Amino acid sequence: METSLRYATNSRSLKILAKEKFPVNSKTRLQLHGELDTGAGVPSYLCAMIRHLFPKASTSLGVGLHYDKREKLRCLVRGKKKFPVVTDEFVTFNIKGRCDFDQDFVQRNAKGAAEFDWNIWKFQKDQDLRLRVGYEMFEKIPYMQIRENNWTFNTNLKGKWNVRFDL
Repeated sequence: METSLRYATNSRSLKILAKEKFPVNSKTRLQLHGELDTGAGVPSYLCAMIRHLFPKASTSLGVGLHYDKREKLRCLVRGKKKFPVVTDEFVTFNIKGRCDFDQDFVQRNAKGAAEFDWNIWKFQKDQDLRLRVGYEMFEKIPYMQIRENNWTFNTNLKGKWNVRFDL
């Protein structure tokens, strides 16, 4: 099980995220994840998703259900495609998108981004680093991410940020 601690500018409490991936076959996983708000002592959200990988195309696709404490059940579709910029795949250009719908398929929330990843393995002894620069197309906001082993810091040009520590 993957677990992480998260804190963001739009939250006043620490969140604990847990995620488990169950293999359905060699390229398909059932992914269950949820988040616990430590301030309120209740789950923030719960999600179940089937994710399928297309390794030859460097693509993934997922469909699932998402339940948020403030909203009703929502349907979710997401996809991601990677393009290697150099042959060793340490630098990639990624396109990703996500759309969720209410249970009546009336209200939808779409997100999409284009980003560059630069993975630097063995940056220093026992230290891997990932630098990500991207642009969220629907909100029209540039963002960046720095990941160092278990620590991840995300920020955007609107001043929002979050930090994550993977346990």
